[in-house]
Amino acid sequence: MPELLTVVRPPGDAPSRHRPTAVAGSFYPADPAALRADVARLLAAAPARTDGPAAAEPRPPKLMVLPHAGHRWSGACAARGWALLAPWRGRITRVVMLSPAHRVALRTMAAPGTDAFDTPLGAVPIDRAGIDALVAAVPQVTIDDDAHAREHAIEVQLPFLQAVLGPVALLPLVVGDVDTAVVHQVVERLWGGDETLLVASTDLSHFLPLERARAVDATTVARILRFDDTLGPHAACGASGLGGALRAARAHGLEPRLLDLRSSADTPGGDPARVVGYGAIGFWHAPPREGAADTLLGHALLARARNAIAAALGLPGRAPEPWHPALARPGATFVTLQRGGRLRGCIGRLAAGTHPLEDDVRRNACRAAFEDPRFPPLAATEWQGLSVEVSLLGPVEALGELDEAQALRTIRPGLDGVILACGGRSATFLPQVWSQLPEPQAFFAALREKAGLPREGWAPGTRLSRYGVAKFAEDPPTR
Repeated sequence: MPELLTVVRPPGDAPSRHRPTAVAGSFYPADPAALRADVARLLAAAPARTDGPAAAEPRPPKLMVLPHAGHRWSGACAARGWALLAPWRGRITRVVMLSPAHRVALRTMAAPGTDAFDTPLGAVPIDRAGIDALVAAVPQVTIDDDAHAREHAIEVQLPFLQAVLGPVALLPLVVGDVDTAVVHQVVERLWGGDETLLVASTDLSHFLPLERARAVDATTVARILRFDDTLGPHAACGASGLGGALRAARAHGLEPRLLDLRSSADTPGGDPARVVGYGAIGFWHAPPREGAADTLLGHALLARARNAIAAALGLPGRAPEPWHPALARPGATFVTLQRGGRLRGCIGRLAAGTHPLEDDVRRNACRAAFEDPRFPPLAATEWQGLSVEVSLLGPVEALGELDEAQALRTIRPGLDGVILACGGRSATFLPQVWSQLPEPQAFFAALREKAGLPREGWAPGTRLSRYGVAKFAEDPPTR
């Protein structure tokens, strides 16, 4: 088994361990010049763009499913995927790669303890911070250099990565016999934004007669294009990692496209009696559609709100938490809880602070459950039948001091959330309240009462502001 090398650095620098090449000279050329020419030839023969909607997509592919045999056999197929990434050099700065475990028996997801993976073209740095955070958060992810030492499914991809994307961070995981839900959880944690590319390294059928292999592989590809996450290892050797990636791709609304499908029999010298199948499939973000991005963000916010309350109650089980870039930016939310169609708590913020939206929704979910002064703290016995709604607030527009007639002309029923302030008192109603109080006069009367002001009459000096919300609600709980 190859040993891990310690690289001597200048005094004062910590030693760095590199994983040396394991299959250079067998799966691809060991000579740097020959390897560089080999990869350049394969990439030059591959189309630099795809046809259809993905051709005009302003964002890079998010997921690539690529084969990992020797470059002689599957290099042309893999190049079909890698070539499409060339325009995104500099924008993609991290590659998360999922590999099957060919060399060791494994019941975890194995991350390396090294600082870099070497190829004849140089060293690919490892995302150590990402790995350390993942190992700390997910018990099924372990540090296991033995799982990586002889594994070829990641290594054969790296010369393409170096040629196309240049200096990027690599987060490689060898996926053993692990439940798809765990892989999905890991993929969600690593999803990131456009800076992160996911690669599921897998071949298709193994050692079947050519015609049988073509039929099996066609069925497998059709299942992948349908986001079927129940594939087994006989259909795709990387099925364990691929299943979790497909589940995440489906949750994020990605759109797949078949780039290439072939077998070892397509290479001169390939034995048609015993072929291995190879496929390249890319997954792109769907073109923007009305409400599409909001739907994904809604799923992300609702999952985090519900999980925060469940954790505070000490309840088992957590909903998957899809990632959305907006979660890392400041934001303001209100979380509304209902049970049996009746309000059970509602607390939030009117303006974003400095903390990220992800923290805001978790905190407000717990405050709505346990700190709303109108209700006793939520009990675990009330969990069944509880529904969660998250309102993401837009910018607040100050309207200034208005009399009642001006307010009725300015405020848009059914659309505006309203903040009313007068005499040091203030209160707000979310836009959802219009469904219960559709008459503006009744709406404002209730809002004044909520602020501790007389329900009737419009006091001089009343100031109004308005805001919009994006409302995300769970499906009604089943009984």
